[in-house]
Amino acid sequence: MNDIVIIGAGAAGLATAIFARLIDPTRPVRLVDGSARPGAKILVSGGSRCNVTNAVVTETDYWGGKRTVIRRVLRRLPVTETISFFERIGIALKEEPGGKLFPRSDRSRDVLEALLRAAADAGVVLAPSTRVHGISGERGAFRLESSRGPLETDAVVLATGGLSLPKTGSDGGGLDIARRLGHSIVPTTPALAPLLSSDGLHGGLSGVSQDVELTIWVDGRAGERLRGSMLWTHFGVSGPVALNASRHYLRAVLEGRRVEVRVSLLPNETFEALDARLTTAARQRPKSSLQSVLTVDLPASVATAVADFARTDVAAPLAQLSRDARRRVAHALTALPLQITGSRGYNYAEATAGGVALDEIDPATMQSRKCPGIYLVGEMLDVDGRIGGFNFQWAWSSARAAAEGLSRHGRPMIGNE
Repeated sequence: MNDIVIIGAGAAGLATAIFARLIDPTRPVRLVDGSARPGAKILVSGGSRCNVTNAVVTETDYWGGKRTVIRRVLRRLPVTETISFFERIGIALKEEPGGKLFPRSDRSRDVLEALLRAAADAGVVLAPSTRVHGISGERGAFRLESSRGPLETDAVVLATGGLSLPKTGSDGGGLDIARRLGHSIVPTTPALAPLLSSDGLHGGLSGVSQDVELTIWVDGRAGERLRGSMLWTHFGVSGPVALNASRHYLRAVLEGRRVEVRVSLLPNETFEALDARLTTAARQRPKSSLQSVLTVDLPASVATAVADFARTDVAAPLAQLSRDARRRVAHALTALPLQITGSRGYNYAEATAGGVALDEIDPATMQSRKCPGIYLVGEMLDVDGRIGGFNFQWAWSSARAAAEGLSRHGRPMIGNE
């Protein structure tokens, strides 16, 4: 009964176990996981390099629950302390463009092995191949039904993840348990997932990457505007900006809203400025082709695709370009509609949007307000970050908050604790 039982040995579960033992070495911690080899999601993250965190992390890097709550949780383990923690367990980090912090070895396996080693050194009891099917009881006396028999405890941490990358063990089982314990589940969708398109435009551009601005239009109004690198693929679009856009597109679809995605291939240009630039170019260089002007800023294949979309001959001299044709090209370059039909789903998603409602958790301790004695961390909560190490930082910070809460579990609160 005295053991803390943590369900799920992914990033958040491992970190919670380590922090709990470091804060209170007298309290036994049992970490159970349904997989024979825990941490599979860590291994495949960041292209098998593991983007551990970001140099700058604030609540504005996340979507989902209230940002004031997210900010409070992030403060429990700021980035500087995260970096120090990984250095202490033998993982030195390096910074890459966009503030992304990776292990210097560029090996996600090194991160996982360091966490497993730190857990063992802290005295965490790891129980792999142990699937928890349900939890019954109440504060002070919980019974867990598992594939290896019942477990009894007065404190349970749910760290089972969301639904992304189900082959790694994130199959939503923990969300079902949380629901049965009385929690509200914000409907889930994939997040950080490649987008599918039906317009055919992407087919001839597969493999081309460029900096763009994506705008998500919902019910005829411009919503999120996101800038970054986009990769044209054989199925649609991917790359950081498309992955970030996926949650906004999918949430709007889930809500039954009318949603469309438009891309500016020249994000520093407005329609008016680009139209004026094409007009000036036609006056100053009438014999130059449209392609020669467009390829100053765009790959040749993209220039051709844009001209085709605008029903214009890319090889035509600028002097022969009608006003309507010129404006069609300018519109296509600054607000090209992408015929998005969905995403590649949870099998390719790096995160899950939705989950346990954040207002049902005490951000100081990650303890459930619905079922005291139950703690929730990581991806199974209604918080999802943009690409760049932010979802891992949420795992580390929520784990630290939970560990601090567990250290006070079962004893009276004093003052402003």
